[in-house]
Amino acid sequence: MTDLDYDVVICGSGLAGLRAAIEAAGTDPKLRVAVVSKLQVMRSHSVSAEGGTAAVLYPENGDSIESHIYDTVKGSDFLADQDVAERLCNEMPQEVYNLDRWGMPWSRRENGEIDQRAFGGYSYPRATYASDKVGFFEMQTLYDACQRFDNIEYFNEWFGTSILHDGRKVRGITVIDLSTGQFSVMSTKALILATGGAGRLYSFSTYALSSTPDGLDMAYRAGMALKDMEFVQFHPTGILPSGILITEGARGEGGYLLNNKNERFMKQYAPGKMELAPRDIVSRSIMTEINQGRGFINETGVECIKLDLRHIGDETIKEKLGGIREISIKFSGVDPATEILDVRPVCHYMMGGIHTNIDGATELTGMWAAGEAACNSVHGSNRLGANSTSECIVWGKITGKLAAEYALDGMPSEPFPHNLVKLEEKRIYDGIFRGRGDVNPYEVRQEMSDMMTEKAYVFRNHDELAAGLKKLRSLQSQTWKHVDDSAKEYNTNFVNVMELDSMFRAAETILVGAINRKESRGAHTRIDYPKRNDDSFLHHTLAYLGPDKPIMRTHPVTITRYEPVERKY
Repeated sequence: MTDLDYDVVICGSGLAGLRAAIEAAGTDPKLRVAVVSKLQVMRSHSVSAEGGTAAVLYPENGDSIESHIYDTVKGSDFLADQDVAERLCNEMPQEVYNLDRWGMPWSRRENGEIDQRAFGGYSYPRATYASDKVGFFEMQTLYDACQRFDNIEYFNEWFGTSILHDGRKVRGITVIDLSTGQFSVMSTKALILATGGAGRLYSFSTYALSSTPDGLDMAYRAGMALKDMEFVQFHPTGILPSGILITEGARGEGGYLLNNKNERFMKQYAPGKMELAPRDIVSRSIMTEINQGRGFINETGVECIKLDLRHIGDETIKEKLGGIREISIKFSGVDPATEILDVRPVCHYMMGGIHTNIDGATELTGMWAAGEAACNSVHGSNRLGANSTSECIVWGKITGKLAAEYALDGMPSEPFPHNLVKLEEKRIYDGIFRGRGDVNPYEVRQEMSDMMTEKAYVFRNHDELAAGLKKLRSLQSQTWKHVDDSAKEYNTNFVNVMELDSMFRAAETILVGAINRKESRGAHTRIDYPKRNDDSFLHHTLAYLGPDKPIMRTHPVTITRYEPVERKY
């Protein structure tokens, strides 16, 4: 075992992690900043973001910060903390211009201004975009900006396994260098977790295979709460059979959703917004059409509806939607310029995550969380498209600055928790690496993710959720910790089983939270409780790790200016 020491450690190298690194490193050149990622930096899932980044850029043309705040709060079904939504909307315009100065190739209008497109749930076209590859270009821009700083060190392909603390303050993390298999302690004054979402809990998912809840589980096992995990966003348009995302920008550019009667059915559900209603509403509408017999059958046998982009025109598709055209041809064999796409709601985002306050601070002093791994409650029960990349960038900046300032104050004086290092080494090597059994962990993972897609999808009910929880716990109790590969170097079998270990605990918080929330709000729709119930459930859900099941608590919603009303679009 080796020991490493840094002033600020950032786990995760996506948009939030890189923005945090820039801010922390720029605060003081003497600070030593480590960016730890189980992937190579530019393989982080942030590169897959397609459609846009929300910001108010043109108030002189009719947009306003106030409108962005209200759209976000209304889109959240009034579960967003309104002070957090206000902060996002106020800070994001400057971040668009920061990216622009750092070299971001934003799509432009003919007069040279940064262009924006319509996105679901917004009162104004404020999704700032770069063709349909906004995440890739933002990542490249931030990574390039990081190269200006000599005090950032990258640990590519290092897997974080646990958070070390003295009961009050963070002291470091344990990590495995995947290239050698070396287990190490990385001590730090300040820690930022920016490890992304957990969308691979579902088998039909837009996420990269690496998007597992490792970071969420590190916080959960360290005694911190996971908040609002029952709220999982299903994007309306995942292509079949892969689930790869067709950006909301396709509908922002004018795409139609059609049922088998060739009707634009959204007129029945959101006549004011049609295809650009918030994602929870569009996904429910699609599944209602399918369930009532107005869908199509894909060649794989899966039910779906159609997305029609043909009328947009070949030139516009090539210019603004070239990436999804290429994806459609490669993965579905359909050219959207000439044919209609088969689509279906697909797991796309976790509104829940590590419980933080408005600054991204967690319940452990010296530790922050940012991006999709965090739940600062800006999205409530339903995120508006293009607000996620905005959140990553804004709270990357905020947490990077705060972590750097905290680190400059010096190191805690309490003894280092060597006992936690020994316990983690025992958990990892005796409990997982040397685990043996007859059950194939890859088959277990497939069973679990199929179960989540079946039992905790767009429409939910108690019996299905309870059956899912029973199935999950049965799978977890089996001898699945089975690592066949005994190699030290690049042991992906070992990594996959560690990921599966974290997936069980995260999935359990989703199912338990969904069972307990006996209402329909945002992305959580209970057919046995079809109405929103503000009297009983206008609160956040907190899940703490218990000895045999999550300990569930509640946390108040911050309401500053907008009282909850019925959502109509």
